[in-house]
Amino acid sequence: MATLDRLLAQAVLRALLVVGARDLALRQAHRQIECNPRNRHAQATRAQLLAGQGKNPQALADLQRLVELAPDRASAWFNLGYVQETLNDLQAAAESVAQAVTLDPGMNCAWYGLGLCHTRQGQWIEAVSALQRNSELQPMSPNGWCQLARVHLERGEPEQARRVLRHMHSFEPKVAAQLERETGPRAGSV
Repeated sequence: MATLDRLLAQAVLRALLVVGARDLALRQAHRQIECNPRNRHAQATRAQLLAGQGKNPQALADLQRLVELAPDRASAWFNLGYVQETLNDLQAAAESVAQAVTLDPGMNCAWYGLGLCHTRQGQWIEAVSALQRNSELQPMSPNGWCQLARVHLERGEPEQARRVLRHMHSFEPKVAAQLERETGPRAGSV
């Protein structure tokens, strides 16, 4: 019976989110957590909703609780890192996102997030490594490639940045052209 109740509670939360009743879903998640503080689904849902409202300190507390409840859940670590980065706790964010990629090495968004954390800290070698891994996992997504080109420029490696831009021209010419305009003469033209 407990499993059926749990599944029904999850379904209620999902239905509220599907119909756009976010405030009601937040109240429902809160009630579910009050009834069962170990309810990981309600914890994750409430954290997501709070972060979406810009209530990052509250979302952070829920995500910290969630990684305590489910330390093997890569998505929980990734979301924790995202909120920590939003709160400008870059070292903690990098550690959390690194835990996510340890648990799920194929989680491309976590590699990208790790690259951003390292970039914001000026850790260029680590940033390049993470962004290259992201680009291997998502070869047709311009986000990782753009950030990789920017990091190469910050490192004083314009030729590496030009290689990235040439590659981007093969699948995202408009994005590559925009990046060239933004970076100007530092990247040069391809």
